[in-house]
Amino acid sequence: METLIFDCDGVLVDSEAIAEDTLVRILGEWLPDLHPEEALGQALGMTTANILAHIEQRSIHALPDDALERIDTAIEARLARELRAIEGVAEAVARLDMPLAIVSNSRRRRVLGSLATTGLDALLNGAPLFTAEQVERPKPDPAVYRLAAETLGCQPGDCLVVEDSVSGVTAARAAGMTVIGFTGASHIQAGHDHRLIEAGAWRILPHMRGLEALTEEWRQQRLDSTQPSIRQ
Repeated sequence: METLIFDCDGVLVDSEAIAEDTLVRILGEWLPDLHPEEALGQALGMTTANILAHIEQRSIHALPDDALERIDTAIEARLARELRAIEGVAEAVARLDMPLAIVSNSRRRRVLGSLATTGLDALLNGAPLFTAEQVERPKPDPAVYRLAAETLGCQPGDCLVVEDSVSGVTAARAAGMTVIGFTGASHIQAGHDHRLIEAGAWRILPHMRGLEALTEEWRQQRLDSTQPSIRQ
């Protein structure tokens, strides 16, 4: 069963810039010897917990014991006020004629809140959601994508994934899926398309208006690969 799987943050909703700005502000207060914005550039797509562990190792200061909950709460409060859907995603999803699912490194509560805030929950009603809370190791480990395929009853090769981060592309590719690298969110910097290709992305999608065409290209390639060759 062919299935299209979306990452959430940076693919369905334009949340990464908000999350990063919040992290930079708070971590700048807690870890004054660092420049958090530099370290965050290497942590795109990781869970908040892994981001904090990654950055704290570089500082002589320690994070508060409740740092994860305080930061997640601060990010989610801003998302509830400021979050917008990725430009064109609602129209793109409405034109698709295949089963959909969502695989995210964010906690389930955040994903559901983001979809509700942007109105995408109604459009994606019924799309199964899989999050890092359900597996031992989050992206870039492929566990959450393997869980999605197993639960959905799909072969990994039947899944087309849309991801915006190297971490996400790496995870989906390791699970045996084809990945479209999305570069249309506000946090994406120049050259990110090359990094996604290096991580294993099959195609780059700069704007959601092109999603339907890439989906059809993928389907046609799969169909062509099953046709017997004609020898002269």
